[in-house]
Amino acid sequence: MAHATKETAPAAKSTRSKGSNLTVSKSAKPAAQKSKALDTQQKKVFVLDTSVILYDHSAVRNFQEHDVAIPITVLEELDNFKKGNDIKNFEAREFIRFIDKLSAEHKLQEWLPLNGKNKGNFKVLMNHETKGVGATEIFGDKNDHRILNAALQLQEQMQENKVVLVTKDINLRLKARALNITAEDYETGKIQDVAGLYTGNDTVEDVPAESINELYEQGFCAVEKVLKEAPADNHFFILKSFKNSILAFYNATEKRLERVDKHTAYGVKPRNAEQAFALHALLNPQIKLVSIQGVAGTGKTLLALASAVEQRRDYKQLYLARPVVPLSNKDIGYLPGDIKSKLNPYMEPLWDNLKYIQNQFSETSKEYQKLREMVELEKLMITPLAYIRGRSLSNIIFIVDEAQNLTPHEVKTIISRAGENTKIIFTGDIYQIDTPYLDSQSNGLSYLIDRAKNHPLYAHITLQKGERSELANLANDLL
Repeated sequence: MAHATKETAPAAKSTRSKGSNLTVSKSAKPAAQKSKALDTQQKKVFVLDTSVILYDHSAVRNFQEHDVAIPITVLEELDNFKKGNDIKNFEAREFIRFIDKLSAEHKLQEWLPLNGKNKGNFKVLMNHETKGVGATEIFGDKNDHRILNAALQLQEQMQENKVVLVTKDINLRLKARALNITAEDYETGKIQDVAGLYTGNDTVEDVPAESINELYEQGFCAVEKVLKEAPADNHFFILKSFKNSILAFYNATEKRLERVDKHTAYGVKPRNAEQAFALHALLNPQIKLVSIQGVAGTGKTLLALASAVEQRRDYKQLYLARPVVPLSNKDIGYLPGDIKSKLNPYMEPLWDNLKYIQNQFSETSKEYQKLREMVELEKLMITPLAYIRGRSLSNIIFIVDEAQNLTPHEVKTIISRAGENTKIIFTGDIYQIDTPYLDSQSNGLSYLIDRAKNHPLYAHITLQKGERSELANLANDLL
């Protein structure tokens, strides 16, 4: 967490230089740095809003020695989320159980010690009335503004402490700052350097020609012949010598470099090196967890689906899922029809990719008919993620599309469902997020890429080049 207390900076010493009236400061800190150092020494009280709890039900335990409070309005809002199968419903239920256990022998409006070493206290803010003009008078009477009032009231009561509102709602943070309340995003689980996020592949120049020849002839070579140190497990390379080049990857099991060939998966051929890398990882039975990141049109979903169909004989079922992110914040219940009819608009991109694969073959071919049969017999199923919780997924390939719209906890929950002989594939674009409380740093796909890299069961590839069409590339490059 970014809220750790820092050590006090040493006091600055001053000396007067000879032959001069100028005073030179040794180890002097600028005023802004001094202010920041003093700020970290001050005990803080963090006020959490509903979006933080729905993102991480254990959030109250992640603020070290500082105190944490939630307005009673947050409990009222969580009551609306306690029923349902989505992860946010699970988060709400888990937090309510935690509060119930914590307050079993105490009153919630009193400061209760949080269990654990170097933990602060917790309470529920029962009132949101302020002495002066509050947020409800300025912005209107709604839940968000009652939360702001609770933070203002706490700021009036605990002037010796620094009160900080923590919310994943950007607009609420802006309103808080307008009222002179310090406001921050919830930092736990955020990736600090998205620009430097693991890509899964590198280009190596000036490789000895004999090493490339060895890879061509034998299919593998010792890693120390090409690289000074061992790379991350299952990392991919474009190796170039003066005359030749070759695609390779570092086999995490054999601890050697191996040649990567451009395989075809159910009629789909890789069109560039990154796609060849992705298909290699997807078809590798030793790699159980794969993530593919890239902008629209790079072939993420198509490659994942084609590889799954190619491996249909090795698995009992193929599952395709994507988060349901309703447009205009309306629930899918507003749509007409049964559950299948309601979900079809959200699952249409998956059907489009399936039709593309099917259209690689004539309608009378065995391959075309086999795909139709797989759908009819539910060997290949497209399903919403809400129905996955609580299940044990054994002997399947599970593709999760648009994974950037998942929280880190949702990604963890999905992977924890994996049973024997299961392969899980996440695809998405971390810069195209449809949920209001996630961004490129805090979404589940970025979290997975950052945390799982260098694991022998995991491989990742970032696809750079759009292959959908020249027109689609124009949109990505110029617009």
